[in-house]
Amino acid sequence: MHDAVEEMTYAQALNRALVEEMERDERVVVLGEDIATHGGVFAVTRGLVDRFSERRVRDTPISEQAIVGAALGAALTGMRPVAELQYLDFATVAMDQIVQQVAKIRYMTAGQVKVPLVIRSQGGGGKGNAAQHSQSLEAWFVHVPGLYVVQPSTPADARGLLVTAIREDNPVMFLEHKLLYGTRGPVPVAPTAIPLGVADVKRPGSDVTVVATSRMVLFSLEAAEELAKEGIDVEVIDPRSLVPLDMDTIVASVKRTGRALVVHEAVRRGGVGAEIAAGITERAFDYLDVPVGRIGALACPIPYARNLEDAVLPQVADIVSAVRELVR
Repeated sequence: MHDAVEEMTYAQALNRALVEEMERDERVVVLGEDIATHGGVFAVTRGLVDRFSERRVRDTPISEQAIVGAALGAALTGMRPVAELQYLDFATVAMDQIVQQVAKIRYMTAGQVKVPLVIRSQGGGGKGNAAQHSQSLEAWFVHVPGLYVVQPSTPADARGLLVTAIREDNPVMFLEHKLLYGTRGPVPVAPTAIPLGVADVKRPGSDVTVVATSRMVLFSLEAAEELAKEGIDVEVIDPRSLVPLDMDTIVASVKRTGRALVVHEAVRRGGVGAEIAAGITERAFDYLDVPVGRIGALACPIPYARNLEDAVLPQVADIVSAVRELVR
């Protein structure tokens, strides 16, 4: 029975993780805008208030500062809150709380207090939501010591990593993608925790290593299938967590393939792809046949018009083209 799986969506997998952890530990509480009565803007918290009452599932005012501040206070006083920010773009409003308080308090108290706080939010484009609702800002949080940063790409990873994040005694930025919520995949029936800092090889290959995050994992897998028709065997690696980052798995792959491409939806300039590319160069330089490639969004606010949005964000065709260049 431990190997049994169930097909479900990414949103349902997140919901399953919340239910399991709230049943397991009464200290787990959930708070955010419209997460109780309406079940969240993306239906991730649907049904929780009926199951656990308004005492543990709290609708909040439209104030990201208040949400993060209240969640931090709850974490410092013994609760294990999961705070939802509807759009990662609006984490900007709470950056003082996240960067100056959440990330630093455990260190500044010499470990006298723990901060078991999960901040769930979603980012990314591809839905025509324009410049203020479509950003991928994970690099901001990766840059701040004291925060863990997680980006699951599949329903199974979403469920397993959220379980781990909720049990973690340090703050976790748990970053989802709006266009992954409806994607489906197998999820273990038995409660399963996936450790942070362990990458997953989504597709083994021998010619090129593609390291992709979030929705770009799906794009990279699609590109790999197209390239396979040309005889190019692509290995696709999903780091799953950016902090901690499993460079060992990535470097081992690059040492076998001799070529690497890093793909993320965030703006290429200053993105986490640069950090991963630097790590590959530092640890596997002598194994590289060509320089490490990088794909990211253009340095432009995300357009509202869908054709322009597609032009700014990485597409499957961009990954295919970049891999062809690497193996040429």
